[in-house]
Amino acid sequence: MLDHHQATLAQLRAGALDAHAFCAAWRALPLPAALPPRYAQVRDQLLDRIESSALFSGESCSFSQADLADALQQWLDKAREGAA
Repeated sequence: MLDHHQATLAQLRAGALDAHAFCAAWRALPLPAALPPRYAQVRDQLLDRIESSALFSGESCSFSQADLADALQQWLDKAREGAA
């Protein structure tokens, strides 16, 4: 189930999806039922930051899309562990 999340994250990193389309896609993807509600909260906080970073041209001190993509990868890795 989390494979779609991984594929969409790869599209964001490759520039094939903009931040808003990426966030909409991730919010639409279901999370495994085995994950505690906290996973959805953390995911949503990270997605909010990704959307905020799109308001800036390029990287800014406060919002680095590359760093946020790395954080989402960590979230995804933990979610895989939690869903197993």
